[in-house]
This record gives sequence, structure tokens and C-alpha cells, in this order.
Amino acid sequence: MNYINPSPESGKQFYMDFHQKGPIVMLNMLSYRKVADYSTFEDIKPENEISGQAAYNVYMKHTMPHLAKAGGKVIFFGKSKHFLIGPQDEKWDAVLLVEHQSVDKFMEFARNEAYLKTSGHRSAALADSRLLPMSQVNLNL
Repeated sequence: MNYINPSPESGKQFYMDFHQKGPIVMLNMLSYRKVADYSTFEDIKPENEISGQAAYNVYMKHTMPHLAKAGGKVIFFGKSKHFLIGPQDEKWDAVLLVEHQSVDKFMEFARNEAYLKTSGHRSAALADSRLLPMSQVNLNL
């Protein structure tokens, strides 16, 4: 089973778990398609066939202004491969950490109509993904 978009249930759980908790960081684990699949996104399909990684780059180019407008920021983006600790048959092409000021600001970003018009590049790009919301805790050492 592949995971590209949240389910209604996971969206509700996210809101309940993180609402009113201040800033959140989203850990994105990304696996690109070899060739981007624009079969359900004809209106934003590039003229020529492109790789999943190239489609994700297009997605990020269009997304960054909307993210910034909602007060969010990318705090890390990097290449990845196999786990040092974890399933050796599981691999991710890239990892992305995005900080949002709050759940409400994240929802403002995710529901932005201008963002949604080009968000299909993400779906076209990815073979699989994981999105793990996190909130900071203080270590009492």
C-alpha cells in the first residue's frame, strides 16, 4: 500500500493531537516515481515526460511562496537511501522537514486555493511517502 495523501481519519487525529500545541514540524519521507504520473493532472502536465524527482522540484518551486505566506519554512531537505537502523528493504529518496507555526497555520497553507492548483505535481511525483507531524518537547536533564 502506498501513501500519498492523508485520509479523513488521519486528518482528524492530527488536528486533535496537535491543535493548540504551538509550532509543529512535519517529517516528510519521499519516494519518487521514475517517471512522473500526470494521468489525473492533465491541466498541469508538462509538455515533455519528466522524472518524479523533477516533478517534485516543480511542486516545491510552486509551493514555497504559499508556505512562506502561511508562516511556514523548510528547515531541512536532503537525499536519503537506506536506514542505518530500520528495515533494510525500505528506502526513501529524500527527507524534508517543514516547520509550521501551528496546526491552524498549516491548515491555512494546505487549503490555499492557489497552492491546491499546483499541488498535483506532488502526487504525480511520488510513488510513496510518509508524513509525520511532531511537536517539540523539552528534555528535563
